[in-house]
Amino acid sequence: MVSYFSDEWVRGEDGMLHRRGARVLLFDGAGRLLLQRGHDIDEPDRQWWFTPGGGIRPGEDPRTAAARELAEETGIVLDSSLLEGPVAVRSAIFDFAREWVHQDEVFFRAAITGADLDASGWTAAERLFMLDQRWVPVAEIAGLTGELFPEELATFALDLHPGWDGSVRELNRQDTR
Repeated sequence: MVSYFSDEWVRGEDGMLHRRGARVLLFDGAGRLLLQRGHDIDEPDRQWWFTPGGGIRPGEDPRTAAARELAEETGIVLDSSLLEGPVAVRSAIFDFAREWVHQDEVFFRAAITGADLDASGWTAAERLFMLDQRWVPVAEIAGLTGELFPEELATFALDLHPGWDGSVRELNRQDTR
């Protein structure tokens, strides 16, 4: 049986699974942002768009985790020193696979000229809920069908596309529990 939650998820005193995560807003030279689309395993019609990333392993720093997750999920190998930021932080509570979970995330920014995408590094759990990954024009993000995570992704991407201004944004906490 495939577990939907990796070892980075630890059950807290509140009963919720919790993990620290690192994500990458990766832009290409054509004005696009790399996004992934997934769906809830128990609600296939509920779909959402998000940036590549995942859990921070014990003893791993967020920048290294973001670069590792980017390589595993997309096949794009990027030296962690090329990641700008952190550009944002977010603490989110959300439901997934019939479980309420809490994730503290740090976001980094990078730009490349473009790359082919490779999903061969997806875990068994990712293969169950990941539907797609593609380069999306920044101006079209707001019009995507499904939820966006973080909710501010469309405006956040527009702000960061030209470059990072050095500030760390605190994104909305999503807590619909």
